[in-house]
Amino acid sequence: MNFQSMEYFIMLAKERSFTKAAERLHITQQTLSAHISAIENELECRLIIRHVPLELTYAGEVFLQYADDFQRKYYSMKREFSDIAHSDKGKLRIGVVHTRGRVIIPDMIMKFQKLYPQIEIQSVEDVHDVLRKKLIDGEIDIAIADLPDKIPGVEVRDFIEEEIVLFVPDSLMDDLYGSRKDAVAERIQKNGELSLLAGCPFLIGDEKNTVGRLGRFFIKRANFHPIVKAQSKNVEMLLELCVKGVGACFCPEELAKAILGEKHLAELKMFRLGEEAKYMIRLGWQAQTYQWSIISKFIEVVMN
Repeated sequence: MNFQSMEYFIMLAKERSFTKAAERLHITQQTLSAHISAIENELECRLIIRHVPLELTYAGEVFLQYADDFQRKYYSMKREFSDIAHSDKGKLRIGVVHTRGRVIIPDMIMKFQKLYPQIEIQSVEDVHDVLRKKLIDGEIDIAIADLPDKIPGVEVRDFIEEEIVLFVPDSLMDDLYGSRKDAVAERIQKNGELSLLAGCPFLIGDEKNTVGRLGRFFIKRANFHPIVKAQSKNVEMLLELCVKGVGACFCPEELAKAILGEKHLAELKMFRLGEEAKYMIRLGWQAQTYQWSIISKFIEVVMN
């Protein structure tokens, strides 16, 4: 048994499919199957039940725990000796929310690569909750997400505050309210009367995403059932639909400014939703006995 075989088993356990795991590992199914069989023969235990979807036996679950632990210690060892050798090399895995990668990551990578050109940055994009789990499980080194201020086993630092706003196309305001649109917009802005938009179609974010959860919260508080034209975890797509006049869209203000030009922003009414629409994006990384210096250096770069 070797470390590579353990890595193969971890991937197989994650994907629960020889086909998918082999594709992720860039090897053939036959090669993967041979490695798993070799482990089973050495341990004299059956680790998997070969049906669809694949299942781990009790022995397989136990072996997975050992393999995960060994993998974490192996990578930690490599990074510590890299620091001892003063060699700034390796792969830094950064988790960021879908679409935020376009706004946040490019400048970070550019600044960091100027100082540490031999570090490869791997960007992992997903929703906030999934990124938190990946961080806890050691699948990423740093998460940039809507994280709680305290997570067991994780160091957390405030990064930037985001604010969700509601965009409504001017064309929709014209269609719904005609000459009354300015008066209605003023009431919404001053008093937060979102119920005035009960007849407006909405574009809603995925409920697993902070934007989607907050959007649903504000609609529920306004006590009306929205006319939903589209739902997606892709906020960028929802913004594009909003610009085309399809419906109203909840979105972080700075994200909208980064994605849409001034011309398109001018075609939308923007409504602020109060303090409850603000939340903190935080940096998170595992609290470990030995911390790879590159993680600390990356945090230092992005915070300055």
